[in-house]
Amino acid sequence: MQQVPYGSVDRDKPLIRLPFTRLAVITVCLPLLGLIACVVLALLYHYNDATYTHCQVPNYLPSISAAISLTPERYIWRFSIGLHSAPRFLVAAAYLSFYRGRFSKRLMEQLLSGLTFLLALSENIGLLLLTYVSSNETYSVHKSGFILFIGSSLVHMLCTCKLWSLIAKYSLSAEEMMSYRQKFRLFLFNGFFCLLAAYFYKRHNTYCEAGSSEAPPWSAEEEKNEELNVAQCMLGPLFPERTARQFPHHKEVKATSCQAMTPSSYI
Repeated sequence: MQQVPYGSVDRDKPLIRLPFTRLAVITVCLPLLGLIACVVLALLYHYNDATYTHCQVPNYLPSISAAISLTPERYIWRFSIGLHSAPRFLVAAAYLSFYRGRFSKRLMEQLLSGLTFLLALSENIGLLLLTYVSSNETYSVHKSGFILFIGSSLVHMLCTCKLWSLIAKYSLSAEEMMSYRQKFRLFLFNGFFCLLAAYFYKRHNTYCEAGSSEAPPWSAEEEKNEELNVAQCMLGPLFPERTARQFPHHKEVKATSCQAMTPSSYI
């Protein structure tokens, strides 16, 4: 075996060279591949559990929280995010060093660079929190991690776009101009789908629709109450009290409300 002198040139050479572009692609693909695997396994082996909803209406695809909270899906997701998160901390530190070198004599941009770095850390911590605390273990912690992740992600992308708009403004590099445009488009894309997801989440929890566009804009509970009100108005004293007691959320209608109902409204 050949002996290498201490302090020689060969001894100081790096053992592994990994281009930053390849590292970024691998880091980005890990959560995507993990999520696809979790959704496919949930659909194949845990369809009823993954598509269960609190208001017990049919759901066609599992939510992300449901898909990553089952077994073995949760272990696949945690493994993917664990490998994904470590490089993200390094990338955040690398970007901070880049911004400081680029805006070395501009105080406001230096402060914005520091804020962007903190938001990147907060985004990554939120992702780890919602990953390692599933929704069926401690829902409040999982929800807080999700809100921290989404909020930090959007504000982080906004600050990043602002910094790169300043870079592109004083730069003649076509590569930096293209990088800014891509970041801005991804920010708009991400913001649009976050708003869309929030709308459907609110709509689902409010109306408990089964996924049909023809569903009426009220819940099943309100529909039952309406039917009971009509029956109470039609039967009057004959309306059995025990029937109303079976529905604790039912509110007894007043006589004036019954007078407002014409016979044609019962048909």
